[in-house]
Amino acid sequence: MTATPGIPAELPAPVVDHLRERTAAAFGALRADLEALVRIPSVSNADFDQVHVQASADAVADLLRGAGIDDVQVLRVTGADGREGAPAVVARRPGPAGAPTVLLYAHHDVQPAGDAAAWDTDPFEPVERDGRLFGRGAADDKAGVVAHVGALRVLGDELGVGVTVFVEGEEEVGSPTFVEFLRTHRELLAADVIVVADSNNWKVGVPGLTTSLRGLVDCTVEVAVLDHAVHSGMFGGPVLDAPTLLARLITTLHDEHGDVAVAGLVSAADPSVDYDEADLRADTSLLEGARFAGTGPLTARMWTRPAIAVIGLDAPRVATASNTITPRASAKLSVRIAPGQDPAAAMAAVRAHLLAHAPFGAQVTVTDGELGKPFQAPTDSPAMQAARWAFAQSWGTDPVDIGVGGSIPFIADLLEEFPQAAILVTGVEDPDSRAHGANESVHLGELEKVVLAETLLLARLGARTV
Repeated sequence: MTATPGIPAELPAPVVDHLRERTAAAFGALRADLEALVRIPSVSNADFDQVHVQASADAVADLLRGAGIDDVQVLRVTGADGREGAPAVVARRPGPAGAPTVLLYAHHDVQPAGDAAAWDTDPFEPVERDGRLFGRGAADDKAGVVAHVGALRVLGDELGVGVTVFVEGEEEVGSPTFVEFLRTHRELLAADVIVVADSNNWKVGVPGLTTSLRGLVDCTVEVAVLDHAVHSGMFGGPVLDAPTLLARLITTLHDEHGDVAVAGLVSAADPSVDYDEADLRADTSLLEGARFAGTGPLTARMWTRPAIAVIGLDAPRVATASNTITPRASAKLSVRIAPGQDPAAAMAAVRAHLLAHAPFGAQVTVTDGELGKPFQAPTDSPAMQAARWAFAQSWGTDPVDIGVGGSIPFIADLLEEFPQAAILVTGVEDPDSRAHGANESVHLGELEKVVLAETLLLARLGARTV
């Protein structure tokens, strides 16, 4: 690994055009490779058959060998809890003397398909409609895998940088052995520039470079009011049931405008771009008559300010409810924190708020969950400048600096392990990709542009004119 003092000059127009032609010629085979990956139901959730995750790792390893990398390994590590992690693929190809090393990250595991009835087609049988390829993992993140494979194929022997490809197998379950993997294989993974292909573009036709990510803390809050259930007719009135008390507690988390009302949760600066309200209504499928919550720019509410969502409830089911006052109820809260916020401080603030707002003296218990750090990238680093140029060449329009309301906590882990590396978070998805949901898809035209952009980025970082 040899860090370079700056980024080489822009590639000449004939070279860019040549790489564009080669990318177009290679894309048909890349699409077929993506379809083959989608057919592997590599759900990393432990409730599913993990033989498919191994098959997915083996398939990715074969693709990388076919892209001209001889040093390819499928590796696992054991986490702090003693459990063996999912298979990850690490492929390495050294560069010329003095060239930088670039780490290309993606993940090959996917979310469960969920309700099959919500899908228009079989989630693990890729189908093209209107220029989009549908299937679980088509966007998140097997398209990222294909983007890396594609760039390596297009450049071939003209690759002027050292490359390490790291394709994780447990991102969708929180990357439980990620830190241990970094520490165990630090020498294999060390790089000057890290490209994480697991984010979004601004919209179809306009690329994005992700410069900020919110962090994540979650917790479970339980409200208890009785030792045991009692008859709602005989005792209802002076005694409120636990679900009602829990609902009252949850409402204290936001003010009358819908802004987060937890003292100690901070906000970052507003983004320089905003989301069109009509587009956001369409992209989120907001029902007619429903209004957006909060104040200020929509992008700020999604990217640079905290957000709290109830993502699970434990209370009697309607189908099995009886006429009793429920003694206990609980909720799982997902709290997205702004860039610059310390996750431990955010968790402490949420816990303090919940305990201080116990309704009618009910007992409130808070159990801490996951902590994930936010991310803020420098927008003018040499690597970022090279990426901006590559994206502009590929799309024909300048990329937009975007934030992401979701979290990729492992990016903070990468920075901690490789503090001198420049991290670029790039996108294979667009607002209609529906990652994690039914009818997930990737726009094939945009994916080809992603492959070209990464090809141009690697070519420029390698200072080679092919």
